[in-house]
Amino acid sequence: MSLSIRNQIAGTVTAVTTGEAMAAVKVRLEGGQDIVAAITADAVKDLGITAGTAVTALVKATEVALATGPVEGISIRNQLPGTVADVATGPAMASVKVDVTGGGLTAAITADAVESLGLAAGSSVVALIKATEISLATA
Repeated sequence: MSLSIRNQIAGTVTAVTTGEAMAAVKVRLEGGQDIVAAITADAVKDLGITAGTAVTALVKATEVALATGPVEGISIRNQLPGTVADVATGPAMASVKVDVTGGGLTAAITADAVESLGLAAGSSVVALIKATEISLATA
């Protein structure tokens, strides 16, 4: 299956905490970072997700926010440090490619944000992703 979602990062499930309707799935990415995906309990069951399951974390570029450093006092726990590899800016929006350990991410942000954050190739950034915006795929 081909997907339009460009952010596809391989990892391994390290823990699953299941509630009545939702589950928090902790994933160790190939680069060693840990992220959490909030998916339905039914999806965990249907996909057979348990500790040790190989998964691919999928995130739309529009769901990746960028900061120029770690952010405190925020509910977003998935914070992946990286370096800007490329910035393609249009009149309104920009596509920012970020190298993170073990892979890469693309963030779709406004051109104004690129300018105000001073983003350019080589800039240090932190990619912020809400757990509810991460989908998981199994092989």
